[in-house]
Amino acid sequence: MMHRDTIRPMTVKLDPDTRNRVKRLAAARHRTPHWVMREAIHQYVEREERQEALHQDALQAWDAYQATRHHVTQTEADAWLAQLESGHDAEPPPCHP
Repeated sequence: MMHRDTIRPMTVKLDPDTRNRVKRLAAARHRTPHWVMREAIHQYVEREERQEALHQDALQAWDAYQATRHHVTQTEADAWLAQLESGHDAEPPPCHP
């Protein structure tokens, strides 16, 4: 939980069109423009952090593959994903060199 004394203001420069769009959206949502901007920044940061985590996972998976050459084929992965998609709790296929 964040304490009020740790919150610091930041300046964001917006062009007039974007500023007006934020104001219109805030009015439509019965919120303040400040709330809309904070929410937008919060959602953007959350999304980008998830994207960065996926990127780092992919790099680690690539490094592991480069070191071991263990993998599953696209056919094996597709079959496993199809089982999951149909509601079956299937184990992933085993990796092979």
